[in-house]
Amino acid sequence: MKKITILLFALVFGFEGFSQSKATQVINLTSNMTAQFTLNSSTSKVTLVLTGPSDRWFALGLGVASGFNMSSGDVVVYTTSLNDRNYVGYQNPAVDASQDWTTVSNNVNVGTGIRTLTLERALTNADPNDFQLPYASTNSISVAWARSSSATTSVSNHGGGNRGFASGSFSPVLATEDFSLNASSIFPNPSSGEFSIKTKTNLSKVNVYSQTGALVKTIDVADDANGVEVTVSGLQSGVYFLELKNDSEKSWKKVIVN
Repeated sequence: MKKITILLFALVFGFEGFSQSKATQVINLTSNMTAQFTLNSSTSKVTLVLTGPSDRWFALGLGVASGFNMSSGDVVVYTTSLNDRNYVGYQNPAVDASQDWTTVSNNVNVGTGIRTLTLERALTNADPNDFQLPYASTNSISVAWARSSSATTSVSNHGGGNRGFASGSFSPVLATEDFSLNASSIFPNPSSGEFSIKTKTNLSKVNVYSQTGALVKTIDVADDANGVEVTVSGLQSGVYFLELKNDSEKSWKKVIVN
């Protein structure tokens, strides 16, 4: 019976662990270019982690399969900054009037010469040049990539061989539930000085401090339980800090007394 109970517990938390997001594998485009897409239905955002050479322009076309005629399509191009562009035949991709991608981070590894861009955009929008990514129906994506054959940030012909096609499939992303002391909850908060602390792990001790750092009270938790009722009488109204501790970690929480 114990084994069955543990198995059911694991299954329940396993299904609850599915977050509202799905991601492709890291798509290897060429020796120094990769792409990975993550779709999040909660934020209605797509995150693209794109790597490429730091000394030249590189580009990624979205929803573009092998054999496309380059008459239309969505492409992001990195030169000295990011541009949201669209294909217009074989000429230089035109810059979109609406720049819908946001650069979250832009880091260069000096040792490898690889630039890593983390980009974000809405899953869907009204821009006709943008490839739309509705969460429910987007299960795969095809891409085209290109980069300059030499060190330059001026977008021009990529040179023979410096382009190609790839694809990726989306799979659900498992959320990791936090069982640390940091995930502890306090209620009611604000309170009159009487409140409960509930944790997802064992709790050994609670230290209550004032805003000036003075120790107000220490509560030893019997049997390292997963919670404790706290009563701190006679406190002035204000903010107090709780230091939650067990044998392996500690966490700080704020409580308001009124």
